Amino acid sequence: MARLPRISLPGIPQHIIQRGNNRQACFASDEDFGAYAHWLEECARKFRVAIHAWVFMTNHTHLLVTPETEDGISRLMQTLGRHYVRYFNFSYKRTGTLWEGRFKSCVVDADNYLLICQRYIELNPVRAGMVEAPGDYTWSSFRANGLGQPIKLWTPHPLYQQLGKSGVRRAAAYRELFHGQIDARILNQVRQATNQGMALGNDLFKQEVERLSGRRVVALKRGPQRKRDNNE
Repeated sequence: MARLPRISLPGIPQHIIQRGNNRQACFASDEDFGAYAHWLEECARKFRVAIHAWVFMTNHTHLLVTPETEDGISRLMQTLGRHYVRYFNFSYKRTGTLWEGRFKSCVVDADNYLLICQRYIELNPVRAGMVEAPGDYTWSSFRANGLGQPIKLWTPHPLYQQLGKSGVRRAAAYRELFHGQIDARILNQVRQATNQGMALGNDLFKQEVERLSGRRVVALKRGPQRKRDNNE
């Protein structure tokens, strides 16, 4: 079956997952994480993509971004990938591919799912059992969104800014969102929409995305899919 074209609409957020090939490690040190963050920030600025949330895990990354242009995300990911793979292969005296084919992505209904998606991303290290609280993990946007730390990579989404009149109040209100668990049904919706390249949102949002993009955004029913780890 032919791949559906990517959906990328200016002004509409996207959740992106990039995984290591065969689940291999893509980061082996803090220097590696730092190099990836540096090029991500540089490419985001160059291609006019706002980065709202992220987490860099050992063998995959999550991003929540909003592009200003239709091709901004694809250009960002291509350029970032070239820079980082060249760095990683040189550093570890290796050759060949690093990433698992194309990155996965889905457009996100900001009004109903943006802050849920941010929590989903920033709780990744907690679900993986690496830390007890999201603020304990260094390579995550929670330190910006939840602790108010200035990070050059970070651009707060307007919905986040509506959480309070000051940075301190916004961060406090954001931390309150983490007191409850994300419903398992919603977690599954996030995973399915991203892995299948569909839309994460209500029916009205999906209809609007279909109208703007000219392609379907609801997955067809099919056989069992390869199960992904629950901590992603």
